[in-house]
Amino acid sequence: MDDDICTRPGGGLPRLLAIMERLRDPETGCPWDIEQDFASIAPYTIEEAYEVADAIERGAWDELEGELGDLLLQVVYHARMGEQEGRFDFHSIAERVAQKMVDRHPHIWGDGDRDKSAEQQVADWEATKAQERKGRTLDGVALGLPALLRAVKLQNRAARVGFDWPETIAVLDKLREEAAELVEAKDTLSQDAVTEEMGDLLFVVANLARHLDVDPEAALRAANTKFTRRFEAIEDALAAEGRGPAQSDLAEMDRLWDAAKRAEKIPDHNNRD
Repeated sequence: MDDDICTRPGGGLPRLLAIMERLRDPETGCPWDIEQDFASIAPYTIEEAYEVADAIERGAWDELEGELGDLLLQVVYHARMGEQEGRFDFHSIAERVAQKMVDRHPHIWGDGDRDKSAEQQVADWEATKAQERKGRTLDGVALGLPALLRAVKLQNRAARVGFDWPETIAVLDKLREEAAELVEAKDTLSQDAVTEEMGDLLFVVANLARHLDVDPEAALRAANTKFTRRFEAIEDALAAEGRGPAQSDLAEMDRLWDAAKRAEKIPDHNNRD
């Protein structure tokens, strides 16, 4: 391969494809890249997707371009491995998703009615996907999804065929029931049983989020961020006295936590933006 395209700036996507081809060359490529397969690369793909989501959630627009590039590299990596195995290549991947977009938007590239609400268009999209699957209701919900996200997708699929609680209050009742069963399991049953009951409780929490139109993954990420911010405020307050959490106690840290919460609620009158 001519390495000029790999090292010459401005080559765009052809340059990236050539770089991956060079890295995966069995004779002259990078030993690490040559050894990889779909399974070994998949965790990196998931990680890069989360880093894209993280940059967006933080509003880190200066980082987003680089994170999207890292995610694109993952697609290019899988495409090259597929090409080497004679399964598919980058062109066929792009062509397949392009055709899918055309097929699923008859109101744009067909005789479908464009005068629909966004909600109706989503319903039509799901109906088209269901027709494409032509299998069991829950087929195609990826096993590799984060557990909370997969729970919501499974519940949405079941709800579309009528298997769902009609009101949110029923989900809350089920949440209380599962919480009680978890407490009972903790006191009387094996660790395996406790784990099962914990799973049931989390599944219902995901269902409650769905009924409240809340993304549980996004909600939990926000809660993680909030916890980190407030705990770091505790550490900062203790550090100002030359101490750390190990030199404090729960009562003091609770007071500092409450102080951090109050500080977040106080408006900054000096900020006019």
